[in-house]
Amino acid sequence: PGAEWLLDRADAIAGLRDDVSGFAALADRHPVVRRLARRFAGLRLPATGRVFHHGVPAVLSQKVTRDAARRGYVGLLHRLAEPAPGPRPGLRLPPPARAVATMPYWLLHPLGVERRRAEILRRAALEATRLDATTEPATAARRLTALPGVGPWTVAEVVRLAFADADVVSVGDCHLPSMVAHALVGESRADDARMLELLEPFRGHRGRVCRLLLAAGRHAPRFGPRLTIGSIADR
Repeated sequence: PGAEWLLDRADAIAGLRDDVSGFAALADRHPVVRRLARRFAGLRLPATGRVFHHGVPAVLSQKVTRDAARRGYVGLLHRLAEPAPGPRPGLRLPPPARAVATMPYWLLHPLGVERRRAEILRRAALEATRLDATTEPATAARRLTALPGVGPWTVAEVVRLAFADADVVSVGDCHLPSMVAHALVGESRADDARMLELLEPFRGHRGRVCRLLLAAGRHAPRFGPRLTIGSIADR
């Protein structure tokens, strides 16, 4: 099942349709970006075309730690998703929209997912067919934004993977602005406006620059103890 679909999109999923033309000239505008572009010359953005499937982990990642988001998604897979075909055990397919749309909230609470995110998932699942019918990132962004609780950060996380959008930037991220500012100009703290200002010379590939910085493990200096965020699963 799905073999024909996969054969049609295998090159896109592997990033082979990612258009990097013009990026080398933009990368030359900054020594850090130029160096990383050469170091990660093979980095490519995938284009799966699956808006809803990327939307699920993106919604689960809203305003929580990476570990909490991963626990929620893995737990959801074990509860709703079917085993993936093939010889490797343990792999699961993405959760089907119909199952997400009809799941009761009590199923998500033990996973640390509060009602707000659960309701966003349900609404997205009800629109899954319409979301996955989109073939352009701008159209997908409009349809996603029309869903209550879906903002620029979630949209960026989805369209980057679904359409290999090299320019989209995850505005609203807690760490990305400071990471970009520290890597490009040595500033330890920045907001979204400052990040976008620094990325403007790379317009068309702003998101790609962010991916390169992340691939290199760049981060801003950390100050003070790490904030501990409790899980509602314990309540």
